[in-house]
Amino acid sequence: MSAPAALIRRIALQGRYETMGMLRNGEQLLIAIILPLLALIGLTVTPLLDTYTDDRIAMAAPGVLALCTVSTALTGQGIATGFDRRYGVLRFLSTTPLGQSGLILGKIIAVLAVMVIQVVVVGGTALLFLGWQPALGGLLPAAAQLVLGAAAFTSLGLLIAGTVRPEATLAITNLLWVLLAAAGGILFPVASWPDVFEPAAHLLPSTALGDALRSALIDAQFNLTASIVLLVWTVVASLAAIRWFKWS
Repeated sequence: MSAPAALIRRIALQGRYETMGMLRNGEQLLIAIILPLLALIGLTVTPLLDTYTDDRIAMAAPGVLALCTVSTALTGQGIATGFDRRYGVLRFLSTTPLGQSGLILGKIIAVLAVMVIQVVVVGGTALLFLGWQPALGGLLPAAAQLVLGAAAFTSLGLLIAGTVRPEATLAITNLLWVLLAAAGGILFPVASWPDVFEPAAHLLPSTALGDALRSALIDAQFNLTASIVLLVWTVVASLAAIRWFKWS
């Protein structure tokens, strides 16, 4: 028998498999690409953001990119992992040379690959058709924030998928997507919240990601506070997933 492929190759192949699975799923493609595009266009052509800014697309584009991260890392990966767990795919793959760590790394690769596609499609639409002019000095900080946001929401998605039934994962992740998009500080700054709740709102990972991307792409600034919030959510959710994740 030939020796198992090198670990890096196995992880890369698993990442490719996970990526194609996400892109071929109609429901996930709807959440990952179509709905964010509709949100981008809607926020640009309607006065919903006029309370916060005179430049709608400048505020809409970072928020929609944050929404893309939630769509892929939390909702998409959470649902895929939940049903893989239900049908025994996770249990089977975790016993192969890929191992549990390789499986998780493959899922992370899939999230990042789909996010690259989202950034190209959503960012390209904003640039070419809606007149978006992001702060060039904020592109690198924005990329770092997207990766950190992906880590935070992937950890949350795996935590949910590994602890509840797949049907519950489907309901919870879709509900969270709607709630975070509408009132979680992603598309709309939490300045609209009552003053008594605003400090707590800034502790949400969704608010932190939305604020971080707006700081980077509008003001060319690295939002350290938001980054710390995202990092804390990543660590806490990862430790919780390691502790309570059920492979079958």
